[in-house]
Amino acid sequence: MLRPLTSALRLLRPWKPLQTRGCASDGAARGREIQVRALEGPDQGITEILMNRPRARNALGNVFVRELLEALAQLREDRQVRVLLFRSAVKGVFCAGADLKEREQMSEAEVEVFVQRLRGMMTEIASTAVMGLIETTRGLLPGAGGTQRLPRCLGVALAKELIFTGRRLSGTQAQVLGLVNHAVVQNEEGNAAYHRARALAQEILPQVDIASGMAIEGICYAQNIPTQDRLEGMAAFREKRPPKFVGK
Repeated sequence: MLRPLTSALRLLRPWKPLQTRGCASDGAARGREIQVRALEGPDQGITEILMNRPRARNALGNVFVRELLEALAQLREDRQVRVLLFRSAVKGVFCAGADLKEREQMSEAEVEVFVQRLRGMMTEIASTAVMGLIETTRGLLPGAGGTQRLPRCLGVALAKELIFTGRRLSGTQAQVLGLVNHAVVQNEEGNAAYHRARALAQEILPQVDIASGMAIEGICYAQNIPTQDRLEGMAAFREKRPPKFVGK
């Protein structure tokens, strides 16, 4: 299963933290829980989101979710971002799911608000795929909305079986079911999934660029639609006569 870990690759430039207000948490003590890095050189256009909450195995807590939402909001406005790659800085872990210890300290009202934010984050991540998001699982992060997303991916019967049994799947089993696109054999550095994901990102880059070009072409053509010359050209074609364009 694609579970990006800390890479042994030399970083092309330091991780760039987003500017937000500090909070009292393990994230504040040891650095931000969500960090962003834009790759350079031939990988320009690929942006990595590093999940860095080692004490809680990248569990989805208040600070984690807030910082990730802020990162996604800023990346949506960055026209240089064409492919988004999620990584974990915690060896052997991608994301442990909900932070139940933190949630235990919340009131019922606080839990309701947080779960709504969590669902919104999952939806935001899914909608970010327009930039060429590489997902590490079909739902990307375990969290709110799983009972809705899983049946849409696998079908109701199989989704019920997995939800009711709580069965754990290997990477190969997840690939067979269609939960992940690729399963890779781990390497000594523990970053085989990251290498595969980055190779996929490099493969996507030029295709996304073509898509951008098509979008620009669509915008330009939309400006041409209401012009008199376009209407005249269509009429001339229909009537099988030379067109009489404006200015001619």
